[in-house]
Amino acid sequence: MDGSLVSLLLTPDEMAAADAASARSGIPSFDLMDRAGRAIAAAALRHFPGALRFVALCGPGNNGGDGYVAARVLAEAGATVDVHHLGDPGTLKGDARRARDLCGLASKPLEAYRPQTGDVVVDALFGAGLTRNVPDIVAEVIRRVGEAGIPVLAVDLPSGLCGRRGGALGAAFLAAHTVTFMTRKPGHLLLPGRSLCGDVEVFDIGIPARIIREVTGKVRENGPELWSGQLAAPGSDTHKYRRGHLAVFSGEAGKTGAARLSAAAGLKAGAGLVTVGSPSDAMPVNAASLTAIMLHQVDTVKDLENWLHTAKLAAFVLGPGFGIGKKARQFALALKDRPLVLDADGITSFKEKPSDLFDGFAGGEPRLVLTPHEGEFARLFPDIAADENLSKVEKAVAASARAHAAIVYKGADTVIAGPDGRAYINTNGPPWLATAGSGDVLAGMIGALLAQGMPAFEAAAAGVYLHGEAGKRAGRGMTAENLAAHAGIGLDP
Repeated sequence: MDGSLVSLLLTPDEMAAADAASARSGIPSFDLMDRAGRAIAAAALRHFPGALRFVALCGPGNNGGDGYVAARVLAEAGATVDVHHLGDPGTLKGDARRARDLCGLASKPLEAYRPQTGDVVVDALFGAGLTRNVPDIVAEVIRRVGEAGIPVLAVDLPSGLCGRRGGALGAAFLAAHTVTFMTRKPGHLLLPGRSLCGDVEVFDIGIPARIIREVTGKVRENGPELWSGQLAAPGSDTHKYRRGHLAVFSGEAGKTGAARLSAAAGLKAGAGLVTVGSPSDAMPVNAASLTAIMLHQVDTVKDLENWLHTAKLAAFVLGPGFGIGKKARQFALALKDRPLVLDADGITSFKEKPSDLFDGFAGGEPRLVLTPHEGEFARLFPDIAADENLSKVEKAVAASARAHAAIVYKGADTVIAGPDGRAYINTNGPPWLATAGSGDVLAGMIGALLAQGMPAFEAAAAGVYLHGEAGKRAGRGMTAENLAAHAGIGLDP
């Protein structure tokens, strides 16, 4: 596959547009189907050499056509193949009809399939474009296959999985392996889809890369090739102020740990200087715990304004352990002209009137990064969060446009979105990142990248990816302190 397509993700509609554009360019559509079916058959033989029988479940559309081609090729290779159809195969049209006619194997109704030991299911019932719940008979077959523990090789996506949203439409196969074509779809990466696809293999069926690039939107898998060119490269004349001064705000005396985690991560992630802005009652505990990180007393918004006028502060992190309420709102809005990562308590402080935050950061280039988890997202964007027709990507993009901010919609399938419609799905975070303090470390890492001059969206995307790499390096037994110590991983541009 063309290396330039690796990070691209096509929605089902965009993939359909690519197919149509390919046909208009003179490439016979059946040739694409034939290549797809042959790729499926090859994957079946390669990954399931011990299969006693391949069972091709063929749907009423082009996905089913791929299945008929695969069944024919498997039979020609000497494998035992059974074919089952959904609906009336006499109504098939176009390429799918031709594929069935060429297959030459007798087929049985889908409901007649009974799993047997040694079976491998080739799931060609529905492709990525499914938008409605699967029929009851399909749900029943999915149940039978799952209960019998039969391996499933999925064509494009496991049937029942929405290629746009990554959710199960009533029921979906759990695949051991998935073969998709030209690029992956958002449903391969968003949860629970990612956990249903098994290993995903992308096969180039011959649609020109120029067509793929023409039809693709702004959704990508997050990775260094998308933002590494904007990482600051230290030069021989670099000094600490050129690397940026990051300020992280601490909570009261009993809630200082989160800010120190953010600050430590920010220093490790490349900020030239990091200062914890601390209320007076927390100064002693912060002073006893900080060395390379500096400390500055900030009790009121007036103190903050004075600090802004007297120090070269490049970026800010507000929220970890800060406390919820008026002070957080005042501090955030006092920073409306500065790069700011607003996290945790900072986000929740605006739940009663999010528009105050959005209006404050509405002008100019985006300089606000919001890092909500599911609950915090719903507090700031309740209507968007409640819209079940939207994917996580679409929710993040809508929220980003409303807030004029980079959104880090956190979770095991974190999505980073920008007001210009770009959206990156992150996949490299290990599951042990789900631990106390991990989000504080992420906020500090993004803050450090902002302080070094990265734009808000790129800083957010880079911070999320590097956070995942740090988690891998820290290992399964990590704590947030271990994670912060590895926050410099992967920073070389």
